[in-house]
Amino acid sequence: MNDLLDLVALRTELESIPDPEVPVLSIGDLGVLRDVTQEGGRVVVVVTPTYSGCPAMDHIKDLIVEVAGAAGHSVEVRTVYSPAWTTDWMSDDARERLAAYGIAPPGPATVTITEPVRCPRCRSRRTEVVSRFGTTACKSLMRCRDCLEPFDHFKAI
Repeated sequence: MNDLLDLVALRTELESIPDPEVPVLSIGDLGVLRDVTQEGGRVVVVVTPTYSGCPAMDHIKDLIVEVAGAAGHSVEVRTVYSPAWTTDWMSDDARERLAAYGIAPPGPATVTITEPVRCPRCRSRRTEVVSRFGTTACKSLMRCRDCLEPFDHFKAI
């Protein structure tokens, strides 16, 4: 691969790989995909997990190798932990799709927010934490006091 346009096209394709835990989002939406470069004859893909020990990362790496390999590229996937991933790297569109999917999106990680989490179903702010840990470690389990529905909340990190 010698052409910068090929590298840009590959990055676009890699960005669309769905997150295994929240399939309505891609690794591009989450900001997990950090960089795609070329070193010698191989493509180097840099990723940052949402948290160290994230069980989905092995699957994400396999998908990256599969997508790049199908396009005829030799690839190395590098995991970097610094700077640490933050929910601030998520796109606004990703936050909207989370809510539409039934998961309350995170607020800004860099700002302390005191208002309650909005229910993704009925939009009420009369919500409560059921468990600080939800279906995955990056989510908490919430309940709406108005519509009484449980829902996940993607934690701000």
